[in-house]
Amino acid sequence: MPFVVPRSPDLPPATWTSYGMTTLTVLPLIWRRRAPVAVLAAITLIGGIYKITVDGPGQPLPYAGLIAFYTVALQCTARVRAAVGLASVGVVAVSVGRETGAARELLFTLFVSAAAYVLGRLQHTRQAYTAAVEARAAELERANRIEAEQAAAAERARIAREMHDILSHAVSIMIVQAEAGPVAVRRAPERAEAAFEAIAETGRDAMAQLRAMLGVLRTDTASPRSPQPGIAALPELVDRVRASGLRVSCERTGAVRELPAALEATVHRVVQEALTNVVKHAGASLVDVTLAYGPDALTVTVTDDGRGPGGASGGHGLIGIRERAAAHGGTAWTGPGPGGAGYSVRVVLVTSPLEVGK
Repeated sequence: MPFVVPRSPDLPPATWTSYGMTTLTVLPLIWRRRAPVAVLAAITLIGGIYKITVDGPGQPLPYAGLIAFYTVALQCTARVRAAVGLASVGVVAVSVGRETGAARELLFTLFVSAAAYVLGRLQHTRQAYTAAVEARAAELERANRIEAEQAAAAERARIAREMHDILSHAVSIMIVQAEAGPVAVRRAPERAEAAFEAIAETGRDAMAQLRAMLGVLRTDTASPRSPQPGIAALPELVDRVRASGLRVSCERTGAVRELPAALEATVHRVVQEALTNVVKHAGASLVDVTLAYGPDALTVTVTDDGRGPGGASGGHGLIGIRERAAAHGGTAWTGPGPGGAGYSVRVVLVTSPLEVGK
């Protein structure tokens, strides 16, 4: 301002030296984030040299020192802040004592310095809070991504089980009917027609179920979607297996009641896979399917009089049955039938308490 508005004649003239020294106190602020204590010391030293050596106009502005003190409060540890604070109080006391020695000026300077310190600590708290919020958001994003990946993996496994059950059952029935077809053509032409019709019906049903499943994967909402087959569809399933020449019985015992759609779909797939294994591996002639309704569980048992799955006991089908049971908090057991004859698949599925009163 002295170069713009003329100073009073009784004041010292404005010189480039005095304003050069004042400007020099600002330059160390460039490095204040790297070395806040050193920058504060440099600014204090330059200000002391200015007071001692240069009789400049008026009092040099203290803003550079306040900014440096603010940075110390923002970035340094508690021990460093305490040491710098004590040293600053001493420097302020000496400076004020050398100038005016007035208590008012001492208190004002300490108050302004304390305000700079408090602002630095508040900024530190705000930055720590912002960093914590950002870290939490990143953690939630990672958790959501992991959850989405796990859900996608579970859905892929579910779709694989569904496709295995549908295709394995349909192809097994079609193979049995196709193998019996030539024999029936020679010996009983009227049975050959029924066998070919069973092949066609099984293929149509498999296509319908696959189309419904793949419709779930489509993004367009115009794709028709039908519910998964449940317990009500078991008679149709049993009829298709009977058409292959097996004698199949199906009964329900206990307090028969409606179950959730997901649980009923699991029951249908378990029975379907068990019957498929009988057709493919057991060489059985008789199969019994029983659904026993308990107060808090449903037990599904499929027992045949054949030889069992043999070396295929650890195949994908039985693994899928165990996975389906586990998904509903249940268990699956496979092994010899009653008295050691035949083969049995028993699955216990947990039902919720809300279903008991239905």
